[in-house]
Amino acid sequence: MDTATILHADLDAFYASVEQKLDPSLKGKPIAVGGGVVLAASYEAKAFGVHGGMPGRQARALCPGLIFVGGHFDEYQRLGDAAIRILGDFTPLVERISIDEAFADVAGCTHLFGPPAVIAAAIRRRVRDELALPISVGVASTKHLAKIASQVAKPDGLVVVEPGTEVAFLHPLPVELMWGVGPATRARLAERGITTIGELAKSSPAAVARLLGRAAGDRLSALAWNRDPRAIRTRVTAHSAGAQSALGRRRIEARMIRRTLRHLADRVASRLRAKGKAGRTVTVRVRFGDLRSVTHAVTLAQPVAATAILATVAEDLVRAVLRKHSGQRELSLLAIAVSHIEEQPVVQLDLPLGLDDEAHRPGARSGMARLLADRAVDRIRRRFGRGSVGYASVALDAQRSVPDAFRELAERQL
Repeated sequence: MDTATILHADLDAFYASVEQKLDPSLKGKPIAVGGGVVLAASYEAKAFGVHGGMPGRQARALCPGLIFVGGHFDEYQRLGDAAIRILGDFTPLVERISIDEAFADVAGCTHLFGPPAVIAAAIRRRVRDELALPISVGVASTKHLAKIASQVAKPDGLVVVEPGTEVAFLHPLPVELMWGVGPATRARLAERGITTIGELAKSSPAAVARLLGRAAGDRLSALAWNRDPRAIRTRVTAHSAGAQSALGRRRIEARMIRRTLRHLADRVASRLRAKGKAGRTVTVRVRFGDLRSVTHAVTLAQPVAATAILATVAEDLVRAVLRKHSGQRELSLLAIAVSHIEEQPVVQLDLPLGLDDEAHRPGARSGMARLLADRAVDRIRRRFGRGSVGYASVALDAQRSVPDAFRELAERQL
């Protein structure tokens, strides 16, 4: 029988909790980090239906007493790092998956610190005493179940799923607690009468695969029976770089799309260049107002890391998606990801042969000009800060954008 030695620790309403820690007068009050868009909300605000990605105007309508605060991004990083270090004091097997959550395998340290439940309680106590932040911890035999247990434990709780009780614990829970089940997937499952994990487990895997696609269907059918062989990975190498922008519900307009994609391309490309890397495959994700998502990708002849080239490729992909879904009128999210990443210490120059894809080739004359301009921007930002220089289309609309500092914390880094 498997033993429950996997912990998932998740700081509760992290950004809002940090703001309440920094300003004790905000404790117990509904607060939101952000302004034009809600970046994060406290539990008091969530009780009114306020959530991350929601337009500020809508959030204020739902919660008239909502208090908006600016973000203290350096504090988020400092306190998130401190919480992860506390996990590392108990075991070296820690897999950080975001700024505010991580897995840990404590199988090898129970002789030092006691059973997993005792270790989890000690971690929670230290985070509360040393950082004054709430944290929820789930303990189970698999990563997926530990993450679900930590969600059930919220806010500020501990749930241990003992060996032999996994299925009984899992099956009554709503399907949206599963890793990878977002609003669109939940809606598709609900149309087939599947609302709990148990109902999903008892459904035909073939039927689920037809509904969600083979990869997603097979994965969710296995997880519904707690079949999750993944081990803790202490060193994770990113195979892609991406960024996304939640738009609320915005009417489809070419100017808005171009501006958003330029911002996302700048975010992704600058991270690639900082690591001396470039990628060949560009993928966009378009989520419409009805929460249906569509992805579209292209693999280029040469890897790219220039912001303007990446933005142009992404615009072409988004336009192709919109042509196929001409009946849609609103967008709620745009995302760019670059994969098939490789080292790019130098760029090979191209001869001016008039190739059809010349505008997308970094070694062409225009591509080199764009890359040199990007590198000049990178040097200025390293010296004077990211906000010191940027593309005008982005800078002139900064009040509507999610702050870059928040994106840097939320996005997985190379």
